[in-house]
Amino acid sequence: FQNNFDPWLQVSSRLESYKANGHPTNKIELLILGGCWTSYRRDYQQWFIQRCFDAMNGRDSASLEEAQVWNETAEQRNVGLVIETRPDEITAKELRWLRKLGVTKVQLGVQSLDDDILKKNKRGHTAAQTLQACNMLRAGGFKVVLHWMPNLLGATPESDLNDFSRLWWGYCPDELKIYPTQLLDGTELYQHWQTGDYSPYDMDTLVHLLAEAKLNVRPYCRINRVIRDIPSHHVMAGNKRTSLRQDVQHELRARGESCRCLRCREVKGEPVDADSLTFCDLKYAAGASEEHFMHFLTPDDKIAGYLRLSFPAANAPDAGMPEIAGAALIREVHVYGQSVPVGADQAGAAQHSGLGTRLLQQAEELTASKGYSKLSVIAAIGTLDVV
Repeated sequence: FQNNFDPWLQVSSRLESYKANGHPTNKIELLILGGCWTSYRRDYQQWFIQRCFDAMNGRDSASLEEAQVWNETAEQRNVGLVIETRPDEITAKELRWLRKLGVTKVQLGVQSLDDDILKKNKRGHTAAQTLQACNMLRAGGFKVVLHWMPNLLGATPESDLNDFSRLWWGYCPDELKIYPTQLLDGTELYQHWQTGDYSPYDMDTLVHLLAEAKLNVRPYCRINRVIRDIPSHHVMAGNKRTSLRQDVQHELRARGESCRCLRCREVKGEPVDADSLTFCDLKYAAGASEEHFMHFLTPDDKIAGYLRLSFPAANAPDAGMPEIAGAALIREVHVYGQSVPVGADQAGAAQHSGLGTRLLQQAEELTASKGYSKLSVIAAIGTLDVV
């Protein structure tokens, strides 16, 4: 609103705020969130993305293609581009368009994997469509983020825990956002609450539910959020605590337990001794793909870096990209630790200590051992010159 909904102004002001707080801005993961991106007209999408790149490049371009070429060597490079949409919007044609824009990660508003709950809440899609969307995204090399909502109309704490377990039955998100349902005035759910057909969970119930969920998350998945940032004065009933993640962590510590998701185990800014790391390869089935979560562990069980490698099955859906047909796919390489400028080095920092190269070598060796002659890597626009 402050930037008049202008993409150039939004990105520029965000970059300035990061610089003012001392953050490096040469590696930019750009998240375009809110609403269903694929429902916008394509000419608007193209213009919006172009202007975002213009802001990162610090100059105006004549076309999206020109802006992308400039960003390959710009001072502020795009290392990831994220949009969000619905599961039933994912098609081969749509995925090819998203790659043209430079998208590398897709967030899906799934909310539930129970068809009865989806129908009661008028979501307009099914669990089968979600599974198909996840399979297509992986077949296209994209990173997959799912949104999940406990306490929807018709749900109970028990049904929510059962539903959470379904996330690992083929859907297998790389990242997860948990959004406990919050009751707002003027919504149809509010009317159900007034008639007694809906009851928000009390705080103890919600904290217990989320603690159980975090204990069941798979180690290859990162829980990005456990609450949506809706101002508490808009919430009519249910959770209003913005500290919900800390409340859940306190509950787990009181039990003597801990969450093993990526966010809870990343090394963050801690120094890393590359020689003390242990290489691990976690293999798991994800729908129409064999996945390998290759990672380096510190002696205290923290993750210093990881690589996501996919081997699409013969029945994997067509992602609309014939150039990667029959290829093994590197969907993500991520090294944690202190952020280091592109091309620089820093003692004790996980980034630029060779971990990325070592992970790529492991992926190449495994790919060759499985008889693949081709290994494709999804690349953000700002990383194309180093791929």
